[in-house]
Amino acid sequence: MRIGELAIRTGASRRSLRYYEEQGLLASTRSPSGQRHYDDDHVQRVALIQTFLAAGMSSRTIAQMVPCMTEPTMDRARKALTAMDQERTRLSFTIDSLTAAREALDGLIDVNRNYLANADDAARR
Repeated sequence: MRIGELAIRTGASRRSLRYYEEQGLLASTRSPSGQRHYDDDHVQRVALIQTFLAAGMSSRTIAQMVPCMTEPTMDRARKALTAMDQERTRLSFTIDSLTAAREALDGLIDVNRNYLANADDAARR
């Protein structure tokens, strides 16, 4: 498939797909006229890249993990595993922080609702 179809199937812009390729996150084959061509596996790869980017991973970190996925060697696998472990730790900390913030917000919401309910009751009397 060409870049336009990959963009449609993934929701990524053509510009993003070109950027992913420049960063080494995505590889295409080229037609004799230089057009990029992708296969169905690229749809899943783009989804994975987008998930990682949305989780706050840098393209450089993702690139450290990608070679292990496409052309595994022992050295690449070790380096990728180190990057993956670091990102998993970072994500776990972020999840814990977000959970604590949500719980604190839930508490404030309850306090505010109770205040409003009590104020409403007092105003009706």
